[in-house]
Amino acid sequence: MKNPILSVDELNEILANENIIILDCSTESNKAGLQSDFEKIKIKGARYFDLKNDFRDSESIFPNTLPNPEQFQINSRKLGINDSSKIILYDNLGVYHSPRVWWMFKIMGHKDVSVLNGGLPEWIKRKFPTQQEYDLEFNEGNFKSDFQYYMISDLNFIKQNLENDEILVIDARNSKRFNSLEPEPRKNLRSGNIPNSINIPFEKVLNNGKFKEPENLKLVFKNINATSTKLIFSCGSGVTACIVYLASELVLENKKSLYDGSWTEWGTLEKI
Repeated sequence: MKNPILSVDELNEILANENIIILDCSTESNKAGLQSDFEKIKIKGARYFDLKNDFRDSESIFPNTLPNPEQFQINSRKLGINDSSKIILYDNLGVYHSPRVWWMFKIMGHKDVSVLNGGLPEWIKRKFPTQQEYDLEFNEGNFKSDFQYYMISDLNFIKQNLENDEILVIDARNSKRFNSLEPEPRKNLRSGNIPNSINIPFEKVLNNGKFKEPENLKLVFKNINATSTKLIFSCGSGVTACIVYLASELVLENKKSLYDGSWTEWGTLEKI
């Protein structure tokens, strides 16, 4: 498997490679309330990945729902993405939305996609090349979706496996939300957690906007059975769960999937 994260130094060394496609996955807002100091700066050669419009299921009642493979394929081709492209993902918060997009490309079958560790803040810190606008001139790509069903889990699957010791749901929300000590940021969404799930807040796998070193990530996941448990990652709406998902990919061999509806779906449809 190709390394799912890339350092800014590594990207700078290959920046001139014509097969590289750099995608900015930043959004205008987030439920964690994080803000960027670099709203108008882009990495040299970056194109914009519109997570909130082009790459979500607009017919779903839940936010951030994965689009169908055809929609994903069409809009990926519009960005000039080929099956052979080396895709580098970043956001302006360091690491936040980019792991979600990494998971999306992986579930759609792309073979070579990495998250830029530290994102735009780390890139600017190192004074690597930037620009003010996105690149808009490129040929249409030939990327073809090849949906990987094992990388996603739905509400019914989780309900059927609540008592299954081989299935573990990991919730990436902060501990106060997980333990119903503070309200959900989404209006009219009840508090709580999925029965038998455990809490690993996404901040626990990061250090100053970058993923922790593998030896430290192993400590975060130390209580997880690394040989027999399938891990299902959840959060509020399927975004920060992907941060913990990607962190686990760096140190664990478990089978993994994402509960895309996450607590927004569970808290709406499932009754106490």
